[in-house]
Amino acid sequence: MRWSDLLRMSVSSLRRRKLRTFLTVLGVVIGTASIVVMISMGLGLQEAMYEEVAENGGTTAITVTGKDSWGVGMMYTGSSSEEESQKYITDEAIDELRNLEHVQSAEPVLNVSAIGLKGRYEGYLDITGMTPEGLEELKLNLKEGGNLPDPNSNQLEMVYGNAVLANFYEKTTMKGYWDTGEVPDIDMENDSIFLIFDTDGYHASQNPPSVGVDSADSGAGENRGQTSIPKKYAVKSSGVIEGGIDEYNMNSSNVYCDLDTLKSYLQKEFRGRVIPGQPSTASGKPYSKFVYSMARIQADDMENVEELSSAIRSLGYNVSTNIEYIESMKKQFALVQAVLGGIGAVSLLVAAIGIANTMMMSIYERTKEIGVMKVIGCGLKNIRQMFLLEAAFIGLAGGIIGNILSLIISAVVNMLTSGGGMGAPGNISYIPVWLLLLSVGFAVLVGTAAGYFPARRAMRLSPLAAIHNE
Repeated sequence: MRWSDLLRMSVSSLRRRKLRTFLTVLGVVIGTASIVVMISMGLGLQEAMYEEVAENGGTTAITVTGKDSWGVGMMYTGSSSEEESQKYITDEAIDELRNLEHVQSAEPVLNVSAIGLKGRYEGYLDITGMTPEGLEELKLNLKEGGNLPDPNSNQLEMVYGNAVLANFYEKTTMKGYWDTGEVPDIDMENDSIFLIFDTDGYHASQNPPSVGVDSADSGAGENRGQTSIPKKYAVKSSGVIEGGIDEYNMNSSNVYCDLDTLKSYLQKEFRGRVIPGQPSTASGKPYSKFVYSMARIQADDMENVEELSSAIRSLGYNVSTNIEYIESMKKQFALVQAVLGGIGAVSLLVAAIGIANTMMMSIYERTKEIGVMKVIGCGLKNIRQMFLLEAAFIGLAGGIIGNILSLIISAVVNMLTSGGGMGAPGNISYIPVWLLLLSVGFAVLVGTAAGYFPARRAMRLSPLAAIHNE
């Protein structure tokens, strides 16, 4: 019997039993859609992780910190020779890192905290100072008309994250966007903001010692109760990152500026004093060199990241890479996808039982037909193939329709969870082409496997018994 005849007979048999075929296909549709949607959730999380890594330097990025960097208020207590052994990230350390093999770029990064003031609003700002080359590597997505800070400008220029405005609150009520839902009346693109780097001094000026406090305790002498307000520096915006106030991305809450300009402002503000975040000597004097928060290294190739990381560690620095993060997250996502896929597979298992039941019922109803086919010379192999084709058709139809349904569900889920819906970053569901093809193939395989034993039963029926069957 030709394949075309087998196909025609299989399709004809399924069309004669429309309701039963529809219900059986429906089971496969639900099973396929369940698997695809469940796995797409895990893939969506994985894609979001990859986007996060790409925004943070990609797979060739290496973050280097000093060996004994303890944060704000670091204190150096050793001799001058021991001072060098602390392995802080200084200009000399940056030059040392740039000269290593496989280093494409090495840029210093300085993180400082400041208070921003505008009218009746104030807010805390996390400022990151970087070189022009380092800012270029971030590939910040700025709103139209925005630019990176001009390193030759005498005034400090800022690139604000799209969610920085949420850090501001009214000074009188101490309530901001997350409390009231009202966006502060500040135009981050055009308004000048006043910055205060001496945050401790600012808080002291807002909460001066009581007038009745003894001068020895207040430390103010005749001017007790009077605390000078730290200098305010007017800064302007050079750009704002694309996005709404409640849209999350890796840079949404950060403020970026030119590193050298930021250093000059800090050195001017804290002349003769220890800059917050910088190490100090045992006597409380400033450290002899300017110390950066970290260094961002770009390797020339992903294959050389591990070798370069080992070389940097051997110099005495702390190292972290995105590859380490990716490998750790891959293991977690693989487990998540296995669990979600297993949950969806239960539905397809139920559908497989439905296919087997449908095929067995078909055999009982077509016993005479099978007997006649055997008597007129139809081979046992052809009979088996005919029933297997019917089961495969059910799996194929269910798989294709299930994929269409899963795409619709995925689109609805992403629409509900994106933007202002639930505040989820990116798409929570991601369906690649390979998943669609794999799910259809799996549905066909399950259908064929479910029809195997009914097909064998049809093949083994006695021709005479089948003809005389009522």
